Amino acid sequence: MSWFGRKSAPASTPAWPPFMAAADSDALPRSYQGRLAEVFINNPVGQRSVRLVAGTVAALPIDQTEGREQVRALVARPQLLETIASQLLLHGNAYLYCVEGPNGLAELSPLRPEKVSVSVDERGWPAAYVYRAGGRPVRYPARDKLARRQVIHLRALHPGDDQMGLGCMDAAISAASLHNRATRWNKSLLDNGARPSGAMVYEPGDGSSLTADQVGRLREQIEAHFSGTQNAGRPLLLEGGLKWQSLSLSPSDMDFVALKEAAGRDIALAFGVPPVLLGLPGDTAYANLREAGRALYRQTVLPLAERMLDGLADGLSDWFGKVSFAVDVDRISELIEDRERLWQRIEAATFLSRNEKREQLGFKPENRE
Repeated sequence: MSWFGRKSAPASTPAWPPFMAAADSDALPRSYQGRLAEVFINNPVGQRSVRLVAGTVAALPIDQTEGREQVRALVARPQLLETIASQLLLHGNAYLYCVEGPNGLAELSPLRPEKVSVSVDERGWPAAYVYRAGGRPVRYPARDKLARRQVIHLRALHPGDDQMGLGCMDAAISAASLHNRATRWNKSLLDNGARPSGAMVYEPGDGSSLTADQVGRLREQIEAHFSGTQNAGRPLLLEGGLKWQSLSLSPSDMDFVALKEAAGRDIALAFGVPPVLLGLPGDTAYANLREAGRALYRQTVLPLAERMLDGLADGLSDWFGKVSFAVDVDRISELIEDRERLWQRIEAATFLSRNEKREQLGFKPENRE
């Protein structure tokens, strides 16, 4: 059954634009690599959305609020944070292998999430992680002999699975597929002068028709002398009862422009990015780019970063004891106005003591003698 098609639709009723009923639109990619190519590699909106969110997460100012000081060097690496964020957005899972050195934990090495499977025990808890690299499966126990985690598993919310997270690609794949097909349709129109080229009509006086050899020879001549950009505008010489019938697109066929813009907004919505930040037209939900940037931080970047940092702190606590991290929101320029309003409200609260005001703002109380 065609994904975009309409079952048992009347032949005389054009239900969908032509590019949605193309031969290659019968099914969506099922494999992770196919979906990755459809949503991220070949789609500018999906790629920009993931890069924007993951890059912003990697650039956040991160402070270590508890634990040994050397732990921060393992976590506060922009490349590591960007990789984790992109894997959570696309796949829904991120796996970090704990590389042990002479003095304990030396490095956190990201694993490709599509190559990892979780092996559970009889109670349903993770017992091991199987990593298939180079055609050979490698089994990593969930914990070593000292009860330390060998693999730190970070996952996005998935209400229907106890072990695996759910990425944004499943929500964005339909819109990305529509967006990509509209792009290919638009390119085909431009290659043909932004309109169907037309049709050759054969009307001989005796009512006969062209033979197969004549049709093949005519097609070869057209492809050789009248197709391609180098032959654009060349006049067509017809003979032997042939005449040219021009064709044009109907207004409903041209609706792919609006559908493509709507698909782009759906892709941005799936990844939690305000469409105005991606330059998508027709979006007036935000007054300006500043409001959109603030919404990106509050609704997408900071919640994702907090989930990542909490998961990393939980996994590293097995190696270094109690560890915790936090994002220093005071150093984020897009949130300065929100912070100023908070300071003004706290300062105006006369019923609070000085130390209570400091606590409300996230500072330690003063020690007064």
